[in-house]
Amino acid sequence: MAFENISFEKMDGVGIITMNRPESRNALTLEMVAEMGGAIEACKRADVRSVLLTGAGGGFCSGADLKFLVENLESGGPEKIQTYIRNLANNLHHDVVMGLRQLGKPVVAGINGVAAGAGFSLTLGCDVRVAANNARFLMAYANIGAPADGGSTYLLPRLVGASRAMEFYLASQPTSAQAALDMGLVSQVVADDQLHKHAMETAVRLAQGPTLAYGRVKALFESSWQNDIETQLDAETAVFEEICLTEDFQEGVRAFTERRQARFQGK
Repeated sequence: MAFENISFEKMDGVGIITMNRPESRNALTLEMVAEMGGAIEACKRADVRSVLLTGAGGGFCSGADLKFLVENLESGGPEKIQTYIRNLANNLHHDVVMGLRQLGKPVVAGINGVAAGAGFSLTLGCDVRVAANNARFLMAYANIGAPADGGSTYLLPRLVGASRAMEFYLASQPTSAQAALDMGLVSQVVADDQLHKHAMETAVRLAQGPTLAYGRVKALFESSWQNDIETQLDAETAVFEEICLTEDFQEGVRAFTERRQARFQGK
């Protein structure tokens, strides 16, 4: 698949997806979302063991491309916008957000600037979030009279609590990287010019880890919201039984007893 709105490369076991419309702070269009879905699909390859999602230029992602919506509103009316939004949201939700959540490997967000609207939601869909000091987080939806999407109504309350999540939506004001760190939205804040280095180092470290176990635990965390404790315990047992047969687990046990660093290969 040829990419025009994003770039995708593999380095040191990391699949690097870069939203690449810097002139619009990487605002999302149907074409861009389709390309992101294609890149996430490519990350299912065995030689990709972790993923880094970031943005080109001075922003992570500013949400949906509103200029495109205004043009369609003037030329085709609300019904045309409704159709476009339905398609954009469906593709974003199923191919990108669910694609990231269901990917059996860790996903790191390298948040290099503003993350607003659906761009903010994209950060929530990642497993680890590393932010530049100049990053800003903004739901933004209420500013245009819109509800929230991109999985934020599911993921945000689970990260910061229902009350704070609602306040986040109602306020529609930017939140600094430090405030995001304090409330647990991000795991690390670094200097602006060190963002890519630190985010890439995190992704590489994860790529060198027991990625099969990472993927299974990611799925267990996801299923825990629907399961009762007994069902979840049974699921943990089943996963542990499965992992016992992997080369990584056997290597990990040997390395522990031999007091050396394990050499995991994702097998």
